[in-house]
Amino acid sequence: MPPAGCAPSSASRSISEVRPEERISAADIAEGAKLIRPYVLRTPILQVDGADFGLPSFPLTFKLEQLQHSGSFKARGAFMNALRNDIPAAGIVAASGGNHGAAVAYAAMRLGVPSHIFVPTISSPAKIARIRAYGAGLRVEGDRYADALAASDVFARASGALAIHAFDSDLTMVGTGTIARELDAQSGGVDTVLASVGGGGLLGGIAAWYASRIAVIGVEPEGAPTLTKALAAGAPVDAETGSIAADSLAPRRIGELVFPVLRRHVRAALLVSDADIRAAQDALWDRVRLVVEPGGAAAFAAVLARKYIPRADERVSVILSGANTTIA
Repeated sequence: MPPAGCAPSSASRSISEVRPEERISAADIAEGAKLIRPYVLRTPILQVDGADFGLPSFPLTFKLEQLQHSGSFKARGAFMNALRNDIPAAGIVAASGGNHGAAVAYAAMRLGVPSHIFVPTISSPAKIARIRAYGAGLRVEGDRYADALAASDVFARASGALAIHAFDSDLTMVGTGTIARELDAQSGGVDTVLASVGGGGLLGGIAAWYASRIAVIGVEPEGAPTLTKALAAGAPVDAETGSIAADSLAPRRIGELVFPVLRRHVRAALLVSDADIRAAQDALWDRVRLVVEPGGAAAFAAVLARKYIPRADERVSVILSGANTTIA
């Protein structure tokens, strides 16, 4: 099996032969889709019109990844990493704001191996409850994702457990790329895809699949502008970590492995306010009865708040990426 962090068909090539933004291909993603198919859901799409949300008319497709096993898209990357690696007796360890931890715990449960999940204090009760329900060993470490990651790294070195990174892994991007592959088959093709950005694993996989064939746009909270700052600096740099979506979209900086893919293939990074995100959550519930967590609704917030304005005939898709929240 290829080591962690290597894309399947790219693993046989010399690192010097592979440009950073081209390590992951559509062929890698298609191969990965076959591997994880028995373990993940082919989530549905919902096709509506912008006018249904008080916007000008344009074709709008939601990809409903909030219906995925463990409550978010993260199950795809978790299984891709677990199935492409030999899992030691110590099991799997992961740090997470919540969704990745739930996905890794779910994958470990399905594969019959131990899991150890580290989360920060900002993780939502709904996400912590999911992690515990899947039988993982749970530890709360620090106030932010970076604190939990540091603690999980110490545990991995001491125990020998397989560490699965929440976003900065080629295998994770191969897993998330399967979302775009499904979307193409289900929708008949789109012109633009918007997806939320935290560390960049979701957006990176989608961008790798499309490879600039269509417009791929990242959306992140104003309080956690990881991609916006990285694009301005030309490299990953520290960003703020404050937002109502901080438990899923605020890892401090974009991933080192992810960034070259995003820089090459992402058309733009848009910022939305917490108020925009709340309005998107409310609209998704009021108009189409979809429960989506703040981080999962961020991409739609850019459309609803008119931070992104489609053409009348533009086929727009929005990834609704998670629903690990409570209805209040």
